[in-house]
Amino acid sequence: MPNSPSPARHEIPAIDAAALEAARAADRLLAAAKAFDSERWAKYLERIPDQLRDEPMPSLRSVARRARSAYGPKDSIRDALPEDVTEPFLTAIDRLIKAIARDEAHRG
Repeated sequence: MPNSPSPARHEIPAIDAAALEAARAADRLLAAAKAFDSERWAKYLERIPDQLRDEPMPSLRSVARRARSAYGPKDSIRDALPEDVTEPFLTAIDRLIKAIARDEAHRG
């Protein structure tokens, strides 16, 4: 029997809301990267807001993990952009990752 399809995002409101919140924070972070002429981070972030808004459930986890990897121990977006945009994005991404993990554990 084939695997059942993943639920649509709107069927899991907690994840959809967390992803949309993260997308809004990503928009602000991307705008800051452009304002601070941080070409590297602007390029890194350029697709993330739309992906957080639009990706289906199976792809959302990988988008969130890629976004979270901007906060590496040796190379971090925190070193290039102000705290007032980096920290809300980090909080939103962590909230999304936790919501996805809770849902996966529940569906288990």
